[in-house]
Amino acid sequence: MASVPYDTVDTDEARALAAGNPRSFLRIGRPEIDRPAGTDIHSDAVYAKAAANFQEFQKVGYLVREDQPHVYVYRLQMGKHIQRGIVGCCHIEDYEKNIIRKHEKTRADKEDDRTRHVKTLNANSGPIFLTYRDVPALDKIVAETEKGRPLFDFDAADGIHHTIWRIASSDPVVEAFARVPVCYIADGHHRAAAAVRAGTEKMASNPRHTGNEEYNWFLAVLFPAGQLQILPYNRCVNDLNGLSREAFLGAVKKVFTLTDNASPTPSGTRHCSMYVAGKWYGLSWTVSGNDPVASLDVSFVQDRLLSPILGIQDPRTDKRIEFIGGIRGTGELVKRVDSGKAAVAFSMYPVTVDQVMAIADAGRIMPPKSTWFEPKLRSGLLVHTL
Repeated sequence: MASVPYDTVDTDEARALAAGNPRSFLRIGRPEIDRPAGTDIHSDAVYAKAAANFQEFQKVGYLVREDQPHVYVYRLQMGKHIQRGIVGCCHIEDYEKNIIRKHEKTRADKEDDRTRHVKTLNANSGPIFLTYRDVPALDKIVAETEKGRPLFDFDAADGIHHTIWRIASSDPVVEAFARVPVCYIADGHHRAAAAVRAGTEKMASNPRHTGNEEYNWFLAVLFPAGQLQILPYNRCVNDLNGLSREAFLGAVKKVFTLTDNASPTPSGTRHCSMYVAGKWYGLSWTVSGNDPVASLDVSFVQDRLLSPILGIQDPRTDKRIEFIGGIRGTGELVKRVDSGKAAVAFSMYPVTVDQVMAIADAGRIMPPKSTWFEPKLRSGLLVHTL
């Protein structure tokens, strides 16, 4: 039943993943797959289908309500990498007061969609991925919980192993988190913003609001920062902005140190690998100053190459640029360029969790598509109703 997050697949991919499986949670997260092809994904019928499927999943027993509130341990294993998070609910005031810190802007259309989805379902169907600086007391609770029998323990189709345990008592967890000063959104900025908007709107429409309602809270998984893994977020651009290959390389050489026959994977920060016309080139540079955003590799490449040379002024809205998650590997970049879908691709070095937290602490925003956290949380294992 558990599915990939709604925003990691498009409609066709979601339909293929859910084919022949009436239990797939994608029927709630991407309900347009149960409507005729070509249906507007933001139509009333699509949101209504999400609600109908959600009710049906409860009626037939795919989803079972706990008899009392709990918190949980969620462990993900991807190859040798293991990370363990605590699943619970965070308060919308913590988001509003910047106790839950952000590093990314949200798009109005995506935020509107998820807000409506939350309010139509009256539930948070997908958790927000949060991180905090490591706390030994919480690590100890997690380690003890892992000794018990899990609720769920399975390998997903992509090879990621998922295990969830119910924690015996929530009190020690709540007490330990009371001493955590801040946490950070790692993945799920749109889901978080939508959950807060939905809660705020429900509050405003409830004349008997007390502050104890479930809409004051949203579903999250909180991981210690020391366990997280960030993969690169690579870039492809459709054309060379009217330049010949020689003119393009000449312009790049004026800004970067350019080397031939480079490795597809950059060796470290302030390095990038570029694939164009069937060949890999290495780009390197130096950065002056200590601005936490400007010093990011993705910022430098955007400000000194993508914008002035390739004409990508706003990577959030420009249709000529595409972002490719590092989980797909550099082979995907070669495939897109060699097939003619892109003219040039950039293989980036990943940012660190410390960089993400430093930028959020400074109240700054990272460039779009800077981080790709992996492995991804599965939706449908745990749901919070409002």
